[in-house]
Amino acid sequence: MLLQNPKFVAIVKTITVTETSMRIPLKSLVLSAALAYSGTGFAGDVSRALFTIGVDNREPVIMVDAIDSSSYTSISFFTELNDMSGQTATHQWTYNDQVMFEKSFQVKAARWRVWTSKTLIPDWKGTWTVNVLDDDRAVVSSKSFEYL
Repeated sequence: MLLQNPKFVAIVKTITVTETSMRIPLKSLVLSAALAYSGTGFAGDVSRALFTIGVDNREPVIMVDAIDSSSYTSISFFTELNDMSGQTATHQWTYNDQVMFEKSFQVKAARWRVWTSKTLIPDWKGTWTVNVLDDDRAVVSSKSFEYL
C-alpha cells in the first residue's frame, strides 16, 4: 500500500538521490522513507468532512452544524479523501458515547468522495459525532452536529 502512494515514492527517490554516495542499503532507505512519510501511520488526508442535508452529483448540498427535529429526520456526513487509494475508511456515527452506526468504504482512487446518511428519531436530540477511521481504526477526522 505505502509503495503505491506517490508521496511516499517521491520521498524514497529524494532519499535515494541524497544518500546514494553513502551506500545505504535499500532496506534502510525504505524504512527511513516510511518513517519520514507516515508520521502517525496514516497515509493520505481528509480534505473535507462535513454534515449536509443532502448530496447531489457527489457534492454536499448545504453544510449544516445543527438541524431541527421538527424540520429534518435525516442527515448525511460527506468526506473527501485524498491519497488513500487502496485503504479502507470508516464513518462511525456516535451518540451519547455509543456507536450507533458504522459504514466502511474501500477507497479506489486518489480523490474519493463518500457519504453516509442517518435517519434520526426525535428522542435522539443532542450532540452527534462522526469519526472518520483509517485502516487501523485510528480517528483521522471527527465532526459533530447538534440535533435540536
